[in-house]
Amino acid sequence: MTTTPSPMPSSTRSNPDKHREAQDRVARLREAIRRHDHLYYVKASPEISDQEYDRLFRELNDLETAYPDLVTPDSPTQRVGAPPLEELRKVRHEKPMLSLDSVVTREDVLAFDSRVKRELAKELDREPAPDDIEYTVEPKFDGLSVELVYEHGLFLQGATRGDGITGEDVTLNLRTMRSLPLQLRGEARPPAHLVVRGEVYMPLEDFQALNRRITERGEDAFANPRNAAAGSLRQLDSRITAERPLVVTCYECTAQSGSLPPTHWDELEVLADWGLPVPAQRRICRSIDEVIAFHARIEAERDRLPFEIDGVVVKVNRRDWQDALGEKSRSPRWALAFKFTPRKEITVIQDIAVSVGRTGTLTPVALLKPVEVGGVTISRATLHNADEVARKDVRIGDRIKVERAGDVIPAIAERVPVPGEHRSAPFRMPETCPVCGSAVARDDVYYYCSGQAACPAQLKGALEHFASKHALNIDGLGKKTVAQLVDQGLVKDLADLYALTKEQVLTLEGFADRSATLLLNAIAQSKRVSLDRLLMGLGIRQVGQHIARVLARRFHTLEAVMAADRAAFESVHEIGPEIASSLESFFGEDHNRRVIQRLLSLGVTIETAPQVAAASQRLKDKTFVFTGELARFSREEAKRRIEALGGRATSSVSKHTDYVVAGKAPGSKLDEAARLGVLVLTEDDFVALLDQE
Repeated sequence: MTTTPSPMPSSTRSNPDKHREAQDRVARLREAIRRHDHLYYVKASPEISDQEYDRLFRELNDLETAYPDLVTPDSPTQRVGAPPLEELRKVRHEKPMLSLDSVVTREDVLAFDSRVKRELAKELDREPAPDDIEYTVEPKFDGLSVELVYEHGLFLQGATRGDGITGEDVTLNLRTMRSLPLQLRGEARPPAHLVVRGEVYMPLEDFQALNRRITERGEDAFANPRNAAAGSLRQLDSRITAERPLVVTCYECTAQSGSLPPTHWDELEVLADWGLPVPAQRRICRSIDEVIAFHARIEAERDRLPFEIDGVVVKVNRRDWQDALGEKSRSPRWALAFKFTPRKEITVIQDIAVSVGRTGTLTPVALLKPVEVGGVTISRATLHNADEVARKDVRIGDRIKVERAGDVIPAIAERVPVPGEHRSAPFRMPETCPVCGSAVARDDVYYYCSGQAACPAQLKGALEHFASKHALNIDGLGKKTVAQLVDQGLVKDLADLYALTKEQVLTLEGFADRSATLLLNAIAQSKRVSLDRLLMGLGIRQVGQHIARVLARRFHTLEAVMAADRAAFESVHEIGPEIASSLESFFGEDHNRRVIQRLLSLGVTIETAPQVAAASQRLKDKTFVFTGELARFSREEAKRRIEALGGRATSSVSKHTDYVVAGKAPGSKLDEAARLGVLVLTEDDFVALLDQE
């Protein structure tokens, strides 16, 4: 029967005379919470409800708030994370953290067994019988190796493997993980000094849920659970780590005061008794054939395991035989990793998330069980749009064949039918935005979130676009910084960038005094901007660099653009009904107009596009194509010169092209010009054409 501490009357929390009673109550609460953490996170067999657990935790937190002197580093309440660090300091390992030799074939494992027997015979001066070698086998977790140090049963320090000699101190981040005991317990008293090696990883279900949240926010998802675990554990801000679903499994004791257990199996049993999580799928094998059979069974069960593994680890069980076999410079002679055959091409759709892009476009994304394709681990693939999902008829749970389109972009080639399979329901696009809850609208094959800048996913994308090279060109305002500004509520629209203070920027991860100053200077320098760059930066759907320049040339001022209606936009050469509708919709939205007015009030100055005299429009409606390298212009500058005279530059040669400008080392466009009879200009000819009166 489960016992939980009875609640302490609330009056005791504010009465100094009740300090001892509070101290006793805190001790009982901590012991109960540690026990339930172990049952839930390590044993996977909880005995109380989440509500009851939360009640115990709240009571402990209240007591520690009332009696701050009772707070200790090993308290369950201290797992929430600490303020960000400037950097992760280096830690030298007490004993080198070696890697393992890896093999894939049965023959390689048999050769390992023969070598172990041969070398033991030499070291022990006798020939052991074949069944003398006893091995322990356990899953090879695909995560991040860590070293854990305990002093008198209390967790003192944790570090990553690093180069095997020196790692990074991730103590604060490890403290946030509830599967890691901050205080050891058990029937056998923990030693005064203990060093344990383990693996931090992310369970597959939690990994997919994390990737779904990230994808829905329009951010780049993690490639695989290992990358997610490594990135989460090496955060400078442990509060971020605390939000990530990390767990740890311990598999080796590398040092301790007093004597070590006689076998590796006994070692794992003792670690488990102290409350440390150890591999559940482990076994003693009394022959190498049993090792091979265990490997085959685990590989067959691999897709059903709740975590990612890439093989099994085989270890000589007896510690004295481990010592006799010794180590090489980088790996022990008494252990090896027996890897699985790499999975390629065929995998499973574990979920279909919907990503919200910068302009509000909703894109279905398949979240896959990670699979290696062409040497790259793939865990997601775009499904483009709802019609494409229906055409390929792929659903959650389907086995599919993955390919890398153009050897770069992951794509689903086809579904792989499984006889007798029970398939899930067909995928449907959501009716509301998965990020902000706004209504979803449809335009042809595409779906859009109607929330615009009120949607955090669109706001992040809009800010990145606004700061991009061809828009406001704000150096230092990248994806990570934008995400922090939005997530912390410091920027709620584009104009908020120009109201940022140094104190606010210094609260962001990775920013110190100099970097904060540089970012604010870059924002300030962007206040003076040309009309076409601002129009480009506003992120109006279907308005890119070229259309932004067309608008600037035609309307000359921001006020004139904002006052135009659909008919005025459609009267402009190169602007059709769809772009005109998008412009009218954008400038007709009160929120967008308010943001623009705030931009102006915060100091953004629009450089008025110069009026172009009718006499200088000599290249009006003339189309140019460039090929080869120009000596006197960048391609961008050449385009601007043409557009200032009423012409336009395109990327391909057609019968409608008026001139092809050939620079150094021209390409196939020159041949196409000759075939179509298009006039070819040298760079000198082009300069002369531009400079004509």
